Formats: sequence, structure tokens, C-alpha cells
Amino acid sequence: MLGQKRIRDFGVEIGNLETGHYNSITDIKGVTVGHVTLSGQNRQTGVTAIIPHQGNLFKEKLIAASHVINGFGKTIGTIQINELGTLETPIILTNTLSVGTAADALIEYMLETNPEIGRTTGTVNPVIAECNDMFLNDIRARCITKEHVFQAIKNASNEFKEGTAGAGCGMLCYSLKGGIGTSSRLMKLEHGSYTMGVLVLTNFGSLDDLKINGKAVGKELKEVIRGSYEEKDKGSVIIIVGTDLPVSTRQLNRIIKRAVTGLARTGSIITTGSGEVAIGFSTATKIPHENPSHLLSIPMIHEEEIDIAFRAVGEATEEAVLNSLVTATHVVGRDGNERPALSDLLSKYNIRFE
Repeated sequence: MLGQKRIRDFGVEIGNLETGHYNSITDIKGVTVGHVTLSGQNRQTGVTAIIPHQGNLFKEKLIAASHVINGFGKTIGTIQINELGTLETPIILTNTLSVGTAADALIEYMLETNPEIGRTTGTVNPVIAECNDMFLNDIRARCITKEHVFQAIKNASNEFKEGTAGAGCGMLCYSLKGGIGTSSRLMKLEHGSYTMGVLVLTNFGSLDDLKINGKAVGKELKEVIRGSYEEKDKGSVIIIVGTDLPVSTRQLNRIIKRAVTGLARTGSIITTGSGEVAIGFSTATKIPHENPSHLLSIPMIHEEEIDIAFRAVGEATEEAVLNSLVTATHVVGRDGNERPALSDLLSKYNIRFE
């Protein structure tokens, strides 16, 4: 977005379903995304904030679920999501050693906007996820501060940068430069049209495995660059799934599990050292924090309608991963370590997708 060349600008159309206006998770009404990017010499890192709706999330919680595809990762908040089935804070993405700082900042943000927390009501469940950017970033310097998290939340908008931005600044994907990617799909049912949106933080995969719309682009690139950027797959990917489809927590959990089909179509084999975590929410129902005097009514689709959501999340995940690759820029980081941009290599070696 924001004028960046995305995978569809290379003539690649993923899947069968139509995309939303932005082809982004922000096609879901009320969802916004913000970044803070820290880029300079040994510092290649950042923060990305996903805001699921524009009201008070603590007072109006959303149906939510999380799913661990492979657990080599560090998150905060997913245990309570799975137990209670609700989301009550923004979702913050950052690097592995900044998870604590991000959680502290998000707690402070929620305390400031909800003075009843810890006084007249319970505490709050901050949701943080991470990938390890230590190859390009001096992760030991721990340069992320609480102010960066506050700023990422403040910066949240319908349009945002992909690739080398926010938490994606120092990430690798398929041995090339990775980072932030997003995509969306429209789901048309008899009772209405709904949106499935995915945002990924990509930091996984080996070049040899990369596929674009079924074509073994990674093998072709490996031949021409002679393995210069090949390394063992030991990264991670965080998949944030948002939708306005009316679903129960159980149904949402079934849906986000299918994000793995999109990963697989890009070439991922989910290696032992890679942490794949999906976190999902639906904006269709808001759950009040305070106990109302009436029964809650939670609409949900019939189980026979769920296959279109399975298709939508797989297609959007696949395209989001590819967008994270083609929008990323060449980065020289810690100790001169570098990773090229896929778009530069495609141009340099005249690789096409026909």
C-alpha cells in the first residue's frame, strides 16, 4: 500500500475470491494498523500495532481465538484468549527481546484509557507476538521503548506500509528480506457480504522452497545467485486474522487453523525452529465487559457456510506472505549482514511468473 508495488502489480493473482478495496486487513471496518520503524546501521527493528476496532476494546471485547501451528515462539495473552474467547486490547508485534517492553507499554496504555482496571474491576490481558530479527538487528541492544509502542498505536490508519516497516524492519523471509504483508478476501453469503483480512509478520523459510502461484521461483533464484543468501530455516511467522463474519470462538478457531494452507502454498514446511502462531478476531459481535441485565445474543454462521471462510483465510495468508516479500527493500544491518529484496532480484535476473 501507500504506492508500493505489490504481488498483483507483478501480474500474479492468488486464489479465486475477490479482494477488498485496500486488499488489506483494514478492509474490515474499524480495523487500523500503525508502525514505528527503527532503521539505521545495527538497529533494524520496530513495532506494529493492530487496532481491531475504534471504540474502547476493554469495555467492548471481540470474539477471538489463537492457534499454535508450531510453538517455537514467545507470545503474551494467548492463554486467556483461548480460555475466555475474547480480545480486549490492541495486538502488538515486535522483536523477541522486546516482548516485555511492549507488554508493559500496552498495559500502561490500557490503564490510562480505563481507570477502573485494577480498582473496581479485574486486570487486563495484553496481546503481544514476536519474531526474531537478530540477523539484521542488534537485538541485544533492546532499543524498543514504551514510547515506540504508544506511537505505533497513535499512527494506526487504514493505509500503512508493508515489507520493511514496523516490526518487519529486520525480518527475513525465504532467505530474502521479509517483513509485514497483508491481504483480504470478500465472502458473499445469502445473508450478506463479509471480509476476511490477514496481516503477517514473516521471518521464515529457505530460498529453495519459495513458490509464487505454484512456480518454483526460489529454485530459479537459487541457481542464479549461487546460494549467497541461503541459510537454515529457523525463523517464525505471526498471522493476524481479522473478519466481520459473525462466528463463535470455536468457529473462529477452525478458520484461523486454515491459515496454514496459505503458508504451505508459498513453500513453508513448518520447520522445527520456526514459530507459527495465528491470532484471530471477529468484529461482528462486541462483548460488554460489564455484566448486563439481559442475555447476550451472539450471531454466528451455520457450519455449512464455513468453507468460504476457510478458502478466504488461506488465499489471504498466501498473498499477504508474498506481499511481505515483494514490498520489502534491501537492508544492510548488524555487522554488515544484509538481505536483498525479492523485487530487485526479479528485475535483475528477469524472472517472470507466466
